[in-house]
Amino acid sequence: MNAKTLKIEAARAALGQVEDGMKLGIGTGSTAEEFVRLLAERVTAGLKIIGVPTSERTAALCTELGVPLSTLDETPELDLTIDGADELDAALSLIKGGGGALLREKIVAASSARMVVIADKSKVVETLGAFPLPIEVNPFGLKATAIAVAKAANRVGLTGGLNLRMAGDKPFVTDGGHFILDASFGRIPDTRALSNALHAVPGVVEHGLFLGMADTAMIAGADGVEVLQAAR
Repeated sequence: MNAKTLKIEAARAALGQVEDGMKLGIGTGSTAEEFVRLLAERVTAGLKIIGVPTSERTAALCTELGVPLSTLDETPELDLTIDGADELDAALSLIKGGGGALLREKIVAASSARMVVIADKSKVVETLGAFPLPIEVNPFGLKATAIAVAKAANRVGLTGGLNLRMAGDKPFVTDGGHFILDASFGRIPDTRALSNALHAVPGVVEHGLFLGMADTAMIAGADGVEVLQAAR
């Protein structure tokens, strides 16, 4: 199976969690887009849901395919969010933000009764951190914030490069008008300590560690889709 096929199979498995009448958080990224395409087919066939997208990109695809949308202000409590991940471990801790939508993704997930992650098997790791951690920051005081982030990481035993994400020759700008620092810390043994340290930096808007948020993961591999459940 190629990567696209695996993404489709994970998305198809997650679609089985969607019930008529649900208020649904809809994620961002290549795997989430496969979910949107499958969801649209179900909507065309009569499924009644209302979706809250986690990015302008997802909103545009949903609109194109006829998936009915609301906003989080209009629909502040959701039944389920389905989204992808850049990395996940056995406890269903995640790194997200490779697509640049981590802030909205985290807000939507936190507003949901449940979160289901869809991914292919290559995204499952023993310890998070091989994928650079996205950190969404305010453009004001960028250099000072980057220095403070490096010091905060150092206090929890982590070092590594901080790279400002670019879009061509200009900084990448999130839907919220922020920049992203991609932090190459390597293995992160204590994700909670790093999360707390980053949240203490005033210029940090949010980071891509999603801890204790995912309830279920649908992991597609050559042998089919494996369902992982978070211990609660």
